[in-house]
Amino acid sequence: MASAMLNPHLRYPVALFDLGSTLIYFSGDWPEVSRQGQETLVHTLLQAGLKLDQAAFGTKLQNRLNEYFAGRDHDLVEHTTGATLLTLLAEWGYLDPPQALVQHVLRVMYQVSEVYWHVEAESQPALETLRQQGYRLGLISNAADDANVQRLVDKAGLRSYFDVILTSAAQGIRKPHPRIFQSALGYWPAAPSQAVMVGDTLGADIRGANDLGMFSVWVTRRAAPQDISSYPIQPCATLENVGELPGLLSSMK
Repeated sequence: MASAMLNPHLRYPVALFDLGSTLIYFSGDWPEVSRQGQETLVHTLLQAGLKLDQAAFGTKLQNRLNEYFAGRDHDLVEHTTGATLLTLLAEWGYLDPPQALVQHVLRVMYQVSEVYWHVEAESQPALETLRQQGYRLGLISNAADDANVQRLVDKAGLRSYFDVILTSAAQGIRKPHPRIFQSALGYWPAAPSQAVMVGDTLGADIRGANDLGMFSVWVTRRAAPQDISSYPIQPCATLENVGELPGLLSSMK
């Protein structure tokens, strides 16, 4: 794609978005839903004929995923749920399980949580307005499974608004690492100074944008409680929801 695609009349012709808690929101009890999903995965493996100790394997899976999730925001490497599962299955003697089976059990696990994700009321109208105004849109999501994100995007009816959709699971690296932002910007291509990053997480979305020289927009509706006055990461702008973004960008032309 050539840079001529970018609207020269816009101060920031590219807008990149986070997904979860920015454009969509979760309505369930996350620990309980995660537990149910993992139980469904183990049950599906047993149904497929794998000889596993259901309780022991389930406990190991939960512990291994907790270790993975706890460490990934330190090294910013996304190993994926699938890779974690394959490692654990190998320890049980299943060194080369069918790829179709692995994809299937991951899908049924994530389907448990996917029903609790809903599109924010403002998301589609805001994205539609931005596209009509000439902005180019992209999405960058930190996630342990790419297929899960792609299904959530489709469930929310958002795919048509984005030129590029990247996940940390597919890229192997998490926000705020600059490489994942650079990969998205490279689609057009665009310089960091031509883009805004919109997200709910100070440590991933806002820090990553600030470090790269993008205009950072913190969406606070679903953000974890933070004392922004004392937090070392400061957004360039703060909005309650994405519905306010077109007005903000219009004021900056």
